[in-house]
Amino acid sequence: MVDVTYASERTAFLLVDPYNDFLSEGGKVYPNIKPIADEVDLLGNLRRLDRTVRAAGIQVVIVPHRRWEPGDYEDWDHPNPTQRLIMQRHSFARGEWGGEWHPDFAPKPGDIVVKEHWGQSGFANTDLDMQLRQKGITHVIVVGLLANTCIESTARFAMELGYHVTLVRDATAAFSHEMMHAAHELNGPTFAHAILTTAELIGALPEA
Repeated sequence: MVDVTYASERTAFLLVDPYNDFLSEGGKVYPNIKPIADEVDLLGNLRRLDRTVRAAGIQVVIVPHRRWEPGDYEDWDHPNPTQRLIMQRHSFARGEWGGEWHPDFAPKPGDIVVKEHWGQSGFANTDLDMQLRQKGITHVIVVGLLANTCIESTARFAMELGYHVTLVRDATAAFSHEMMHAAHELNGPTFAHAILTTAELIGALPEA
């Protein structure tokens, strides 16, 4: 049994970076996450959760990374390592297929799409906190990519802002088992209120 209650009107489902480059065959980053994604059934679990939270009336919030554009980082004083990689491979390029939503997770009517984050936290320099507070949200379920970067940063920031935070072990992926272990066994327990599997979370969510 999961000792967490998720009230539909107080809970938001934060889907982080659901881009083709991450989630689709042919995506620029997809080959790096495919082994872990296949192992945990990432796409299947995201689809199950997407259906379940919508049926339960839970607010879906798309939390997108900055779509790369020429000139984004070239004149920055100190772009971080992830931004340097984006500058090299042009991940999530605006106007290109890789920077479009995976078709299964494109925003639907009633969804909130927050401002794009430049770093790893979906809260830093965006309107995510304001949007959640205006909806009366107290609990956030954070899924998507990557487990040890944007998911961890967004979830940790949420905790600092006073939200109840849930991580979902098999609704995310990373480049290695070591990174997944760090996200869920070492770092996650220091800030997340619940770390569940997809099946455990679905069992704890209100029925439609």
